[in-house]
Amino acid sequence: MAAHAAIPGRSGRAVRPRHLPAALGVPLVLGVLYGIYVAFMARDGSTLTGWNVLLGVLCGLIATALGALLVRNGGALPRELRAGAYGALFGVAMGFMHSLGDPSILRSVTMGTALGAALAVAAFYVFYTRE
Repeated sequence: MAAHAAIPGRSGRAVRPRHLPAALGVPLVLGVLYGIYVAFMARDGSTLTGWNVLLGVLCGLIATALGALLVRNGGALPRELRAGAYGALFGVAMGFMHSLGDPSILRSVTMGTALGAALAVAAFYVFYTRE
């Protein structure tokens, strides 16, 4: 089970693929944006307080950690489970954010489920066509 560790470049030297910064950078940027949006959604039309900022920071950290974990270890999963994991993470995140603006739990669950299912189908399509 030999795998190629390096790809030959133009100069003839071996060039290693650099995917690690993107694997950690994308979840970090998305987590920060999610945390900022949660902080502003939690203020509910009033002024921004320290509790709103704390909630945004915590949600951003959790989203970043789960996203980085999924990106880093997602390749070990079959494409169906990997697409479902991305859909579940997105659906839970969007359902929680929807619950900050709308007090109805049923509507939040419905929105989270619909958005998560849509992303799972899109992710499965991308994984299926690229593997």
